[in-house]
Amino acid sequence: MSVTKDGDTGRWMSQIRVTDWTGKTIHKKKRGFATKKEALQWERDFISQSTGSLGMTFGDFIALYVKDMEHRLKPSTVASKKWLIDLKVTPFFKKIPLNEIKPTHVRQWQNSLTSYRDENGKPYAQTYLKCINNQLTAIFNYAVKYYGLKENPCHKAGSMGKKKADEMLFWTKDEFQTFIESMKDRPASYTVFMTMYYTGIREGELLALTPSDIDFEKKTLTVNKSYQRLGREDIITTPKTPKSIRTIPIPDGLCTCLQEYMSHCYGLQKDDRLFPYTKSFLYHEMEYGCKASGVKRIRVHDIRHPYVKHTTKIFSLRLMDFQAQAYPDARRKTRGACQLLRGGQSQSPVRPLCNRKRFS
Repeated sequence: MSVTKDGDTGRWMSQIRVTDWTGKTIHKKKRGFATKKEALQWERDFISQSTGSLGMTFGDFIALYVKDMEHRLKPSTVASKKWLIDLKVTPFFKKIPLNEIKPTHVRQWQNSLTSYRDENGKPYAQTYLKCINNQLTAIFNYAVKYYGLKENPCHKAGSMGKKKADEMLFWTKDEFQTFIESMKDRPASYTVFMTMYYTGIREGELLALTPSDIDFEKKTLTVNKSYQRLGREDIITTPKTPKSIRTIPIPDGLCTCLQEYMSHCYGLQKDDRLFPYTKSFLYHEMEYGCKASGVKRIRVHDIRHPYVKHTTKIFSLRLMDFQAQAYPDARRKTRGACQLLRGGQSQSPVRPLCNRKRFS
């Protein structure tokens, strides 16, 4: 290491040379600074980061943390994590040494986020605050486990935000019909939202669909991949979780809709993406459809909730049917509810008739 002053520019030059056991230079780094103090501080930070010292700044530690996560998480997950950390976490803690961050620092950071208001006077959503707090907690857990940090200051500071939103908006069947009618003059968007509504698949899963994933004879749709757009590059990965790989039955109306859409896609190959768009396209089309139809604005992700809620009820009914067989005296109570399975889907909401406490 050496710090010298450049006679031509007047800047202080800090140079670090790393050698292997034979003395051969394997890494050389040189930077210029306005003052000698800045040059010396950069050298100290570089050494702390290289040796994994807890005296390194939070900003240097984040660089090590993200580099390690890149080998263990999906690119899309790393990109989302890094974006959130760079935007909401690092600016506050960046220059503080890792082992000097206290619960009081965390509380100050939390207070700055909970007191934020945008130009319309709206605060951050409680679920968003919880997500940000979880990121910081995970970072310090990593430091405790792998770098010997004594304790996680987030544990004493407490949490912020809520895990679940106070209210989730979703469409009734009539609202969806009103919305989808307004999209009939936009074939791609019409097919996109029909597929999401009747299958309950996620946005990334939808955008990764190919013709080979749809079996019109068996009337099924297979989900086995997900699409992400990262750094102007299209990336296809596995779905969110192993259980997300699944085969979904699709109704006749959706089969007809998909067949008609695919018939107008020129030169479509079996491994081509059915919907060669990005998530921003979905958000834009959702905005258009809501304005054109007059229905309330919901998130694109929430289109799948009516399907998920429906399948959850079907599972509950199957469980009650099994319980009725195990407890013959309960058959009368569950018969009305289980008729939905034997007689087809009903247009009215499912209301289980059995005593949940007794058969839980």
